[in-house]
Amino acid sequence: MTERPLAILGGTFDPVHHGHLRAAWEAAEQLDAEVRLVPAHVPPHRPPPIATAAHRVALLRAALAGQDRLGLDTRELDRQGPSYTVDTLAALREEIGPSRPLVLLVGTDAFAHLPSWNRWRELFELAHIGVLTRPGSAPTLHWDLATEVAKRRACTVQGPAGDVIDIAITPLDIAATAIRDAFAAGKEPRYLLPGVFFEEEGLLAPYRKATGP
Repeated sequence: MTERPLAILGGTFDPVHHGHLRAAWEAAEQLDAEVRLVPAHVPPHRPPPIATAAHRVALLRAALAGQDRLGLDTRELDRQGPSYTVDTLAALREEIGPSRPLVLLVGTDAFAHLPSWNRWRELFELAHIGVLTRPGSAPTLHWDLATEVAKRRACTVQGPAGDVIDIAITPLDIAATAIRDAFAAGKEPRYLLPGVFFEEEGLLAPYRKATGP
């Protein structure tokens, strides 16, 4: 009997918003997988987060409360240095064993830049890659990546690692950058973020303090 897949969705989650959460939820449903959100400590490809690690974890815990399909994994926050995905997958593979399917969830834009990631070819040895696709989003792939993808396309998760699977998700055009900009302009980006963030005092303080008057 095939073990239930474990899938991870990484990011700074600065702050986590409905776009992140809905994508993770739909991936969990389509793959029948356990999905963990993995906040990065030192993201290699973007500026440092505004909120501290502890605060981003608090936001994630609040957002994930009341359900058991999505979980939180803080291993990258506990590790020093840049948060390289290949290291996270290697640690997870060691924990779950060689046979359980492991899936790295990435958006189409991030997937198109995969050749810029640290030891990117090793990712396929450790996990499948689930590409979160939206209608009309088909970026051009670097030839190195296109060559890899051509021999790895699959429709379902089979085996522990090595395939590329498209996962169609509801297109929610929400970006953490736009949310931070809204706070900077003195606006309240309600309904882009979980409502609990506005109900619990202090959860959004880093963004109001860092960008507001």
